[in-house]
Amino acid sequence: MSARELITEHLDLWTGAVTHKSSVGRGSNGKIELTGIKKLRELILELAVRGKLVEQDPRDEPASVLLERIAEEKARLVKEGKIKKPKKPPEITEEEKPFELPKGWQWARLSDVLRVINGRAYKKHEMLQDGTPLLRVGNLFTSNEWYYSDLQLEDDKYIDHGDLIYAWSASFGPFIWDGGRAIYHYHIWKLELFDYLSTSKHFLYNYLKAVTEEIKSSGSGIAMIHMTKAKMDELVVPLPPLEEQLRIVEKVDELMALCNRLEQQVGDQLEAHEVLVDTLLGVLTCSKDPAELAESWARIAKHFDKLFTTEDSIEKLKQTILQLAVMGRLVAQDPNDEPASVLLEKIAEEKTRLVKEGKIKKSKELPENTDEEKPFGLPEGWEWTRLSDVLRVINGRAYKKHEMLQEGTPLLRVGNLFTSNEWYYSDLELDDDKYIDHGDLIYAWSASFGPFIWDGERAIYHYHIWKLDLYDNSITDKKFIYNYLKSVTEKIKASGNGIAMIHMTKAKMEEIIVPFPPLKEQQRIVEKIDELMALCNQLKTNLGKAGETRVHLADAVVENFVQ
Repeated sequence: MSARELITEHLDLWTGAVTHKSSVGRGSNGKIELTGIKKLRELILELAVRGKLVEQDPRDEPASVLLERIAEEKARLVKEGKIKKPKKPPEITEEEKPFELPKGWQWARLSDVLRVINGRAYKKHEMLQDGTPLLRVGNLFTSNEWYYSDLQLEDDKYIDHGDLIYAWSASFGPFIWDGGRAIYHYHIWKLELFDYLSTSKHFLYNYLKAVTEEIKSSGSGIAMIHMTKAKMDELVVPLPPLEEQLRIVEKVDELMALCNRLEQQVGDQLEAHEVLVDTLLGVLTCSKDPAELAESWARIAKHFDKLFTTEDSIEKLKQTILQLAVMGRLVAQDPNDEPASVLLEKIAEEKTRLVKEGKIKKSKELPENTDEEKPFGLPEGWEWTRLSDVLRVINGRAYKKHEMLQEGTPLLRVGNLFTSNEWYYSDLELDDDKYIDHGDLIYAWSASFGPFIWDGERAIYHYHIWKLDLYDNSITDKKFIYNYLKSVTEKIKASGNGIAMIHMTKAKMEEIIVPFPPLKEQQRIVEKIDELMALCNQLKTNLGKAGETRVHLADAVVENFVQ
């Protein structure tokens, strides 16, 4: 799941008063809280300008090349006398860089990519009732009272439709001007790109929108805050490859349109909220390591109390936790842990011993793991392995009607795991591996799919259930394997056969590729999953009054992901 799809799933989470009809009920006043949507817009922009909203493409021309081209164009404009030679800005220091850039991006000063052009101060007698419109800051924010001018000014004192401008006094913010030709007041800057073929003005608009509060806080004044042109010139800007700039702009526009829909159409809230949750959870799964995950979730968790308000959204949160866990991003790695490669050697030795003693049959040799099968990169100390390298997939048994009794040993069928309480029993004496006991790992593979840690008494099990018997319980944590199978069950189901009823083959199950961590890390992962799942279950149980619990989960997630 990616950062893009997540923000489109649950937009109404950000509105507070409006909730899903299907699970919680409408808020008391039925109105959308615009503050929630405002915060959502801010989050979208923040993710966008950090390179977390769209995928990077290594084929894109890197930003370093764009900056060279912009510098050449800037030099040409100076040489031809079209602009003045600007003062050389200071080198960008590490302290000025607020976050790590994706590959192919570059930090630049704002004045490296555009000219910040001052507007003009107007005397009272120059402000007329007709002529060329005179744009003042108030016209951008609240005031519809316009003045005009008959002055003939230099060309850079005019703006036209599509120009990028910035208001910098009292009210702050960037705009893509959507009016006609106008002159502009001293408290507005025109931001003119040096090379329109190397820089997207809409990307810069989004970045300036994202950092406007920081720009405002760096200004001077008390009753009315002012920003200086010199400070604006030195603003540090993250510059992606041009193609990525365009993809980011497109994605931001799409998500902002969803925000607009939420403001206008309460009836669309379910669809919008759904896409939002998917997109934001995708941000988390795109994290490279536990530290980046902690940073991303800390931002999202500020809105956690409004985000997970339905059973569907909580289930998606659970799936995201599992996905992060089995990718090695939920807990920190410890270089002192015994690596998985050593564990796999020990398991192979135990498997050989069991075969030699006749306790299990020699299994068919499986193909080597290919790079195409590996869905993600593993942390150091982990290994990819086949499921059958660490456990036996043991078939259940098909039972005839006359063998299914009203008393005896319980007979576990798939329906008993999911929906049915109708039990049958048996008086058959079977081989030991046809029985399951409390704590055994099993997997349902027909019609309904999924792994279970069996929490019942000794039972026999139906053909549509596999018993998953570890070769060495001291080397592999069965709950880690359970969690991994839980995270990939939809993929397992998709690889099965059938239409009305999907079936999975034992051979395919044995070949499933599994990420295998060091044992101690497996145990840390299981402990962390159990802790977070318990909080998710608490959320689900108390949806009607879940605010405090959601905050508790948010705090736990933020606190624990940094450990």
